[in-house]
Amino acid sequence: QVQLVESGGGLVQPGGSLRLSCTKSVNIPSPYTIAWYRLPPGGKQRELVASITSQSTRTYADSVKGRFLIWRDSAEGTVKLQMNNLKPEDTAIYYCNCAIRGGGNYWGQGTQVTVSS
Repeated sequence: QVQLVESGGGLVQPGGSLRLSCTKSVNIPSPYTIAWYRLPPGGKQRELVASITSQSTRTYADSVKGRFLIWRDSAEGTVKLQMNNLKPEDTAIYYCNCAIRGGGNYWGQGTQVTVSS
């Protein structure tokens, strides 16, 4: 069983930055993908923000390209999401997801990000 814990959310002004971390409870067997999703206020479906595979292939939503960066911190065993130049429309609950090929799909509890002046 994989447990994921998100941290790093908070309140930030437009144009500011936040760094989210996703900590996993166990080593995950390859191949896998770890992704950040978000659920905006009033939204009904989580949307993909960014993902990274066990082969380090990264993908980003068009709305965050050039502003967000995802990477693995192997020393800490975390996956981080650096969010720069934040906009009010980035306000959402951000979730970490781990998808193991043939092995399962896991979600964290989410962390709130609010972008407001």
